[in-house]
Amino acid sequence: MKQNDPSHVLLEDAQELGHEARAGRGDHAALRLWLRMLASTTQIEAEIRRRLRERFGISLARFDYMAQLYRYKDGMKMRELSRYLMVTGGNVTGLTDDLEKDGAVVRENSPGDRRAWIVRLTPKGRRHFETMALEHESWILDLFSGLDAGTVQQLYAQLGRLRVHLVQNEQSAEEA
Repeated sequence: MKQNDPSHVLLEDAQELGHEARAGRGDHAALRLWLRMLASTTQIEAEIRRRLRERFGISLARFDYMAQLYRYKDGMKMRELSRYLMVTGGNVTGLTDDLEKDGAVVRENSPGDRRAWIVRLTPKGRRHFETMALEHESWILDLFSGLDAGTVQQLYAQLGRLRVHLVQNEQSAEEA
């Protein structure tokens, strides 16, 4: 029987979402939470990918690439960009090649390191990204509109605590 509280979603309500079907009522709450977070993230990412492709003809990887460059008006070394995006240098090179052909980015020699390239958005690339970013933000707001503002803030804070815990565990493991 469903509860009247719309913020409470029973496991049966989400069985068709994939990952959550792997956990049952007898599993630990942390396991069920992990699977629900994974299912939610996967579903949101798939929807954002679909919307970016349909509306702008762009991949999420290109959007993320442009988002990083947008934050650094003077550009970034491709090595830094690779680290921020958590992808290989080859992936960054491929994205750079494609976006350079489209006139969205320029690649210049680094003044301090002849082996490095600095990439930055062109004015055209900045304008295009700003248009996409505005719609992207509205999509995120729409996708999270099922949660009230207080719940969003609470989830944000709790997941922040989880991230701190995970970083501390990682550091402890490296020290051991």
